[in-house]
Amino acid sequence: MSREQRAKIDAILRQPRPEGPRSVEELRAGFKALMAQMIVPDGIRTTGTALGDRPALLVEPVGAPRTGTILYFHGGSFVIGSPETALSLTGNLVARTGFRAVSLDYRLAPEHPFPAAIHDCLDAYRALLEGGEDPSAIAFAGDSAGGGLAVTTCLAARDAGLPLPAAIVAFSPSLDATRTGGSMDTKAGIDPIFTRESLRPTGEMYLAGQDPHQPLLSPAVLADLTGFPPMLLQAGTNEVLLDDSTRLAARARAAGVDVILDITADVPHVFQSFAGLLDEADQALDRAALFLTQHLGRPTP
Repeated sequence: MSREQRAKIDAILRQPRPEGPRSVEELRAGFKALMAQMIVPDGIRTTGTALGDRPALLVEPVGAPRTGTILYFHGGSFVIGSPETALSLTGNLVARTGFRAVSLDYRLAPEHPFPAAIHDCLDAYRALLEGGEDPSAIAFAGDSAGGGLAVTTCLAARDAGLPLPAAIVAFSPSLDATRTGGSMDTKAGIDPIFTRESLRPTGEMYLAGQDPHQPLLSPAVLADLTGFPPMLLQAGTNEVLLDDSTRLAARARAAGVDVILDITADVPHVFQSFAGLLDEADQALDRAALFLTQHLGRPTP
């Protein structure tokens, strides 16, 4: 681990932000500018495409891809972000595995609150299946809100009677709209990005008055994960959402699901975005790539 690297990332994330409430447009522009600083690896190519009724970004290795598709859901509190803001993550997964990734531009709140994003993600998965892809060659992956969507889309697919994907990879997933995890308080001030209060506005935009006490909003607390595919949950100790991952992992184990809970010390929310700048980010992505290569392409039981 590099203390210097971690301190530099922490300082970047703690830079002063405009005081007072910001408009959705300002939030989206600020996040786009931050993520534009991330390093996108060489050896990939991107193409605009569509999946279901939504635009998407196809990310492929320059050479011939291996058989397998990563259906990726970007982060951004269900309000901001795009396939482009997640390109350092999708690009690194593609470069490290040789699989292709399809990163979905799902609808965002407040214009389209819950459950619009889940419907879009489920439609995208259904489109892959209807296009002839074997579920044993598909993995769901995502970061933050998108990590939550990787889990809730799997719940929705199971409830719809669809075959489930081969694996799930979630980077710092947001899995509890009730915000009852102990880390919401124990990591206050340690997390350089979020506080309970800072999460409230976007959370309210996504909920739009809905009760957060339901599995598709708070799977870490309420979801039955029976029958789920193997999962890899990665998080850092310096994030208020840490217990979203720890509690989902416990529920997965209780349901007989293969789950790896991969916690890295002294790193922030979605630290994997800092690949090329933070050694721990590259190492975590290597572990995620190994997990994907171990599970994609196996025959469905």
